[in-house]
Parts: sequence; structure tokens; C-alpha cells
Amino acid sequence: MGILAAQHDPAGVRQLDGLGRAAQAVVRQLLRRSRGWCVVNVGELAPVFFVAAVVILLFCRLVSYALNRFGQPAVVGEMIAGVLLGPSVFGLLAPGLSERLFPGELRPVLYVAGQIGVVALMFHAGYEFRKHAGRGLAASAIAISAAGVLVPFVLGLALALGAKGRVGIFVDGVPLGVTVAFVAVALAITAFPMLARIITETGISGTRYGSLSLAAGATDDVVAWIMLAGVLSAAAGRARPIMLAIGGGLIFVAVLLLVIRRVLGWCLSRPGWNDESRLLVTVAVLFAGAWFTDVIGLYAVFGAFCVGMAMPRDEAAEHVVHSTHSVTRVIFLPMFFTYSGLQTRFDLFTEPAVLVFGIAAVAVAVVGKFGGCWLAARLRGEPNSVALRIGALMNARGLMQLVALNVGLQAGIVSAELFAALVLVALVTTTMTVPVLNWLERREVKSRKLIEDQVAAGSRRALSAVREDT
Repeated sequence: MGILAAQHDPAGVRQLDGLGRAAQAVVRQLLRRSRGWCVVNVGELAPVFFVAAVVILLFCRLVSYALNRFGQPAVVGEMIAGVLLGPSVFGLLAPGLSERLFPGELRPVLYVAGQIGVVALMFHAGYEFRKHAGRGLAASAIAISAAGVLVPFVLGLALALGAKGRVGIFVDGVPLGVTVAFVAVALAITAFPMLARIITETGISGTRYGSLSLAAGATDDVVAWIMLAGVLSAAAGRARPIMLAIGGGLIFVAVLLLVIRRVLGWCLSRPGWNDESRLLVTVAVLFAGAWFTDVIGLYAVFGAFCVGMAMPRDEAAEHVVHSTHSVTRVIFLPMFFTYSGLQTRFDLFTEPAVLVFGIAAVAVAVVGKFGGCWLAARLRGEPNSVALRIGALMNARGLMQLVALNVGLQAGIVSAELFAALVLVALVTTTMTVPVLNWLERREVKSRKLIEDQVAAGSRRALSAVREDT
């Protein structure tokens, strides 16, 4: 009615015309401003991504190859390569080239591509875990997981409280308790995807300590992510996130066990289906599970892990799982590490207080996780050699700590200083895992050889004594 009336009212026509011109001016201003911050448009984004992908994949492979000569698995090289490509090294040495290679508009694309790699890795880890996990592991795995969360969590609380007023790791406007709790949770996390890949690449997935570490690590991270949901709830001032994580997680597991497992078994066993159809159904279920657990606050990796555990155990399922693993592991996972590296600024360690806090965080992380898991394994009756290896494996923070840090950064509760310090924890604890395992293996071999030599020497002495008597 207003428009029809305005058509017969010259004043109304002039008013509408003025509003139209004002709206056009606003749109023009927005477009003008957008040109200032938009480095590339949609048409230019694909070639920028392709160039960045070539650099990421080749550089990650180069660093992985170099570190492999020192016994490190490829995943450690990829994580370090991601940091080297970020502002701490590449951005510091060639800031202009770094900005052209990794413009701001590209980072969400790298994040999504990286998520595909992480989800596929966890899907494979869940499938492998079920093959090696037995009922005899449950009690020990729960005890190890509980100690692996509780001890570093308490030490992390003490560390963060001690940093108050001494180190600039706190964000203005964020309650002290939120930051303190976040530090504690971040130190309590085990990098389960990293752990799974180290175990797979070192060929120890069938050992008792490998299976125990996988079981404890999976439980460890579920608990830690529920705790992180609680921290985010406190930061937001409402209880909905943690209730959604717990309730949604229970519903997801129930539906997966009662419905999805049977659907997957029926689909993958259909005689008329080809490999492409089986792969399509599996990937659809995988992405749906990853989406749901991400929405409820448990993060996509746990949905992927649970779907992997629910997969049937037959030749067709084995083929589908491995067909999703190789390409995604080689191509997509390095992009996640690069995305995290682009958020890391080690130049902040030029401030002595931040450097001291970073070193203290590494010490607390190692003592809490390694020591707590070792002690729990020993109390459960595991041999010392097994307990030490479990402690070394559970100590790796890598991937999951990087994920938690990115969540905290996006929520506005993590400062750049705290981000850098906890990335240092992730790098050191993950890098030390394989050398510690190798050292334990060498020590055990040397100990066995010493015992064998002593037994052989005793046998020779006994034989000599018998000959002398005769």
C-alpha cells in the first residue's frame, strides 16, 4: 500500500528515490572496501591453491625425508614443515612471498583440506584399533588414560596459576579460570591421530604396548575434549556446549552401534555392488559422522574414529578402508599442519618470560603425561619395558593439541604467546617419541645380550668344572 500511495505522491516518490540512491551508495562503499582487503577473488583462488599445494606437499616430503634419516616418522616431518612454512621462519625470511603464497583468503581452504586428511587418518586408526584391541586391555587402558589426563591436568593448573602476573599469556576480558583450565586441558591431551600414525609407521601396532597406547589414547582424548567443551561453556557463560557434547556423543554411539554398523555391513556385502559404490557409501557415512561429532563439540576426528571401529571385518571393507587412506594421508594431512603453522609465531620467544613459560610447559607436559602413564601401567602389573614405552607414546601431543589450540584461538581465549608456547610443547613431545622408543629398544637389546653373555659364561664355567672333575 505504501508503494502504491507513493506512486501518486510526488514527495513519496522523491523519498523512495533518495532511499534507493543511499542504498546504492552503501553497496558501492562496501564493494570499494572489499577490494582493499580481498587479495584474490573466487576465480583466482583455485590457481593460488594449486601453487600453495605444490609447495606444501614437496616441502613436507623434503623435510620428512631429511628427518627420516634420524629415525623420525613422516608425520613428525610434516608437523615441523608446517611450522617452518609459517611466520616463524618463512614469513620472517620472506614476508612478501609468504603473503602471496598463503594469502588470508586461502587459509580456510587449507583448513578444510586438512580436515579431510585428519578425518581419513582417524577412520583408518579406528579400523586398525578394533583389530588389535581385546577385552583384556580395557581395565589397563582406562587406568592409564585416567592417569594420563589427571596428572598433567593438575600440573597444568599449577603452571598456569603460577604464570599469572608474570607472563603475558592471558587475554584481556577472559576470566582467569578459563585460561588456567584451557592450559590444563591442552597439556592433558594426547595426540591420538599422531599416536596412531607413529604406531603404524614404526610397525608396533600388533604389540601389547602399541594396542594399550591406542586404547588409552582414544579414551584420553574423548575425556579431554569433553573437558574442553566445559572450558568453552565457561568462556561463553552457558552450559549448553558440554551438555550437547555428552548427550550428543551418547546418541551418536548408540545409533552407530545399533543402526549404522548393520547398514554398512549390508551395503559392503552386496554382491552386485562395485568398489566405487562401496566407497561412496562409506565416505558418506564417514563424513556424516565427522559432521555430527564436530557439531556437538567432540570434534570430527572422534566421529571418524568411531565409524572406523564400526566397519565390518571382511575383504571388501579392508579394501575400502585402505583406498581412503593413502591419497588422503599423503595429500591432505600436510595441509592441516601448514594451516596450524601459519598461526604460530615463535618470534614471541624473544620475550624471556614467554620463553621460560614455554620451557616450563614442556617439562610439565613430559613429567605429567609420561610419568603418569608409566606409573599407572606399572600399578596395573605391566612390565617396566612395556610401561616405559606406553609413557613415551602417550606423551606425544602433536596433532590434537594443535587442533585444540586452533579452537581456543578462534574462541578468543588463547593469546598468541600461549599459542606459541603450547605449539612448542606439541613439537618437543612428539619429536622425542621415536628417539625415546629407539633408546628403550637399544637398552633392552643390550640388557638381553648381557644376560645371554652371562648365561653363556656360566655354562662354559660349569662345563669346564665337569671336565676337570672327569
